[in-house]
Amino acid sequence: MSKVPKYRAPALDKGLDILELLARTAGPMNMTAIAAAIGYSKGEIFRMLQVLEGRGYIARENESGYALTNRLFMLGMEKPPIKSLSEAALPVMHRLSHETQQPCHLVVVSGEQMVVIARVDTPGDVGFVVRVGHRRPLAHSTSGAVLFAFQSAEVRRHWLQVLADSGARYPRRKFIEQTDRIRAQGYAALPSEAVDGVTDLSAPVLQHGHAAGALTIPFVERRPVQVTIKRAIERLRAAVADISKELAA
Repeated sequence: MSKVPKYRAPALDKGLDILELLARTAGPMNMTAIAAAIGYSKGEIFRMLQVLEGRGYIARENESGYALTNRLFMLGMEKPPIKSLSEAALPVMHRLSHETQQPCHLVVVSGEQMVVIARVDTPGDVGFVVRVGHRRPLAHSTSGAVLFAFQSAEVRRHWLQVLADSGARYPRRKFIEQTDRIRAQGYAALPSEAVDGVTDLSAPVLQHGHAAGALTIPFVERRPVQVTIKRAIERLRAAVADISKELAA
């Protein structure tokens, strides 16, 4: 039985319902669709939409309706642990990108997903770039597998329950076996699930012995070869070690 809240704030409930709906919806939604999805009339949410738009949390996309902006994401980035992680990582990420001639990005866990919180583009003219704020299911990304691999047994059990509660479909046994191999190896080098021709190289940024984040290179092999994948892995592992030391300090 779900716990009945002691206090109610109907207007706040409506606003949060709208934000949560747009967060899990791929495209924009008009007022009629939003009202139907959260169980209110258009009249009940009209003012709420105006306020959320005025505060910059949502925006209208032509005639298609409303979509979430990145304002909530930016607020989340101001949380001290996340801010400290990105501040410690960015200088090292710039060095790594220069050394490997590849882009790189930093991810953390967010519910049943991983989310990109920082990126550095390739210094060359070819590379696969992942935007800040990009999300993918934890069990369907190399970065997510690395985040999972370097957690305590208790945290891993909790994350598996979060995945189950979210209805995520994935081969659970295969995922666990894969993350065990990643932990033993110290890093991951796997074909991207999202893009053909890209090998995701990912390693954990450790804090107190567990992964606070994962640093990932979406490696694209170039001709002629400038930096081998073996060399990129070496530089990646050196980079996460340096970030981890900075966090410890």
